[in-house]
Amino acid sequence: MRLARHLCVAALLALGAAPLPLVAQTTTLTANAGDESTEPALLLADAVFVENGARLIASGNVEALHDGLRLTAERIVFDQDAGTLQIEGPIRITDETGNLLLADAAQMDEGLRNGLLKGARMVMDDQLQLAAVEAQRVKGRYTQLSRVAVTSCQVCGANEVPLWQIRADRVIHDEEARQLYFEGAQFRVLDVPILWVPQLRLPDPSLDRARGFLTPSIRSTTLLGTGVRIPYFIPLGEHQDITLTPYVSAETRTLEARYRRAFSNGTIELNGAVTKDTLRPDDTRGYLFIEGEFGLKGDFTLDFDIQTVSDDAYFNVYDYGPSERLESALTLTRARRDDFLQADLTYYETLLASEENDTQPSVMVNTMYERRFYPDRIGGEFRLGAIMHAHYRQSDLDYDSDDADSIVDGRDMARLSAEASWRRRWTLAGGIRAGITGYLWADRFEVRQDATSENSASQLTPAASVELRWPLVRRGAGGVRDLVEPVLQYGWVGGERLDIPNDESTRVEFDEANLLSLSRFPASDRRERGELAVAGLRWLHEAPAGWTAGLTVGRVWRDELDSDLGRSSGLDSQTSDWLIAGGFANPLGLSITARGLLDEDGQFNKAEARAAWANPRVDLAATYVMLVEDPVEDRDESQAEWGFEGSYRLSRHWTGAAEWRYDLADRRLDRTGLGLQYRNECVQVDFSVTRKFASSTNLEPSTDYGLTVALTGFGTAASAKEYRRTCN
Repeated sequence: MRLARHLCVAALLALGAAPLPLVAQTTTLTANAGDESTEPALLLADAVFVENGARLIASGNVEALHDGLRLTAERIVFDQDAGTLQIEGPIRITDETGNLLLADAAQMDEGLRNGLLKGARMVMDDQLQLAAVEAQRVKGRYTQLSRVAVTSCQVCGANEVPLWQIRADRVIHDEEARQLYFEGAQFRVLDVPILWVPQLRLPDPSLDRARGFLTPSIRSTTLLGTGVRIPYFIPLGEHQDITLTPYVSAETRTLEARYRRAFSNGTIELNGAVTKDTLRPDDTRGYLFIEGEFGLKGDFTLDFDIQTVSDDAYFNVYDYGPSERLESALTLTRARRDDFLQADLTYYETLLASEENDTQPSVMVNTMYERRFYPDRIGGEFRLGAIMHAHYRQSDLDYDSDDADSIVDGRDMARLSAEASWRRRWTLAGGIRAGITGYLWADRFEVRQDATSENSASQLTPAASVELRWPLVRRGAGGVRDLVEPVLQYGWVGGERLDIPNDESTRVEFDEANLLSLSRFPASDRRERGELAVAGLRWLHEAPAGWTAGLTVGRVWRDELDSDLGRSSGLDSQTSDWLIAGGFANPLGLSITARGLLDEDGQFNKAEARAAWANPRVDLAATYVMLVEDPVEDRDESQAEWGFEGSYRLSRHWTGAAEWRYDLADRRLDRTGLGLQYRNECVQVDFSVTRKFASSTNLEPSTDYGLTVALTGFGTAASAKEYRRTCN
């Protein structure tokens, strides 16, 4: 009703001007001439005249405009002596945001702080509708509506029944608090009474954060039975809030909680749960996640993410977090134009039955700094960098390769690496781009609790490379463009490999991003050595119709074999596998990306592909991943997986969704799921069913059913104007 008061003020300003000396059909009035802050108001009517010098009467298609507010009525009478304003309807008042007030008639005092509206109907945020026999304004803040029907459903006829509605003896709208208070409220579905509540409070659509219950949901699983979640939101001032969600079923009593707080320089969020269930009746189960980000002085950013859980199988049952590994980290970062600094402390905790936390590198420390310079005398770019890394295993047993139980491994390692590099590029005749790069790496390693390795080792490693690129561009009719770029590189890495364990570079990726790298190992405890040559070709195409395509092909030749490069790396021989990577995208939403390593026999040793199609009606994605057997990467059998997920808008109000994941190596389903959503302007219903086919000894297969019903239109539930039904 705030909009009613403001809009009526516009009419009052127009009508409350000094007595008019003449009759006018259309007039522009300056309201309250002594108040320079008030903008002129415009009054339009078929007839406007002054009676007895104190009553202004406007009749016939009356329209008052002021400061973005618009009032229309059949007749308006302002009595300056009595200080009253009488408006005859139908009355229609609209503010600049589109909120609407309708009434048959109204009588207000001069300040519009008190008054009565007959046959009032409010439409808030073009969504929530309140129809009342009468509405009364009190103290300029409250609007009292008597015998009220509230709904956000589209109602097309006088006899049509909305899908849901709230009937109440009285509703009070507090403009300042933006709350709706119901007395004697009755919730109805298709006009059938379902629930009666003596008092009820709901936020109006303009309020984003209001204390109260959020949308409940029903979840049914084979492990926990059928249960209900009822979240309750508690704002703690403007910058923090907490949400408590009891989850109750025949098998569990769980309290979920989320706390959020915003500071002037960052945010923090806590998510957790405490559980007592029949699966482990003697244990109190739960989890806690804490994450935050803060901007500090000197362009520094502090990020932290803390994760902990009571037992390995908890997330598989309750779906709160990952089922394989937890990662807690504290990271300090500063990025500037010519330097970068990052320091982080990370703690890993495995949830897999096949791994032991004592023998996994659980604590890691990393510090990295890099700075670049542009020397005038020699030109090019000069970089200096350093990395300090250490990881720790909780086991205090030495690693011994002759021990049959060598999986019990307590090896700890630390590394300090420094790098100096210089690179420069030239453009030669014919558009050929030439480049030269030189490196000098210095590494120091410390090894503990490993009987097969020296305790300390150091090395200096020089390296250099020469690179040639020839970018060829063709422009055709209509804006078509092609880029063909052959690439050649010759490189050399000196020194010999130290006799230290391979603890960091156990997984090697060979892709288009590191095709021209001198070493494709992810860390400096391993480097490719000797001479190498690289040849590659890149092709890009842009069509006038908007679609694009690209392809990268490359290969590496080396003079030395490397036993730490496995078959799936594509680099296990002197001549590497062919790297083939490509992509396609068009304006219709279709995108395809693929990458693979093709060996001499025409077989892929590693491959991945993804196809997606997204538009307003369809959102589909399919993925494929394949890895061959590779003892170097501790993989004793090939792995392959198909995945699919997507949604399809069946009609304006119905949307279907599905997911499917199939393990090709084990020839079994890993996960399947179906979902169905109905949504219109006043309700959203989501139903889902998911089946997880777990194979690990600490996980159990389960089927989950989910049901959520949300009434939209209030501040705690987003409106769905784009799903609004239309009347014939």
